[in-house]
Amino acid sequence: MKVVAFVPVKLNSERLPGKNLRPFTNGRPLISYILDTLTKVDNIDRSYVYCSDDRIQKYLPKEICFLQRDPYYDLSTTPFNEVLTSFATLINADAYVLTHATAPFIQAESIQAGVEAVRSGNYDSAVAVTKQQEFLWKENQPFNYDPEQIPRTQDLAPIYAETCGLYVYTRNLILNKHRRIGNMPYLLEVSKIEALDINDAEDFQIADAVYQTICKGESGFG
Repeated sequence: MKVVAFVPVKLNSERLPGKNLRPFTNGRPLISYILDTLTKVDNIDRSYVYCSDDRIQKYLPKEICFLQRDPYYDLSTTPFNEVLTSFATLINADAYVLTHATAPFIQAESIQAGVEAVRSGNYDSAVAVTKQQEFLWKENQPFNYDPEQIPRTQDLAPIYAETCGLYVYTRNLILNKHRRIGNMPYLLEVSKIEALDINDAEDFQIADAVYQTICKGESGFG
């Protein structure tokens, strides 16, 4: 099975301008971390950055390929599945690994586990998730517990949340069904640190604090 990874990148982020290239304090540009991680994954044949701006190339390790995309895919009105479909149309593979610069702490071992799950044929996709066992509310009502009989949080039925940091899916799934998660997904549980996803300035501050106190100095996080 041929497996290709890619990181879709746009340089015109709206909620946090320039976030994909913004460095952690005394660190490197944000995109550096996920790209370094991809170079350490053994079961990926090739990795790409998919970006409309070729200036991104100066940030890429030599093992990472650049693929230029149409600026249409940078528009906030463009459905993200169109971005995924366009990449699969241009680059042929049996399965794709989708990661993001905004998920800098995803580990190579997690990516490899997701790929192996799909390669096994038992799953048509894999998605990184975190297990939620908290008191949740929906439409001003308790969603997952009875307030008259408050359980321990560890006894709540787990609910899984996508982290948005890692997806693995087959070519058939994205091109024929236009989905990155199929009917037989492998839920890959990751740590809270791996699950961190940077959307806005507050997210970046939290991620920077994690980098400074936990990740800085580890392999790939210099």
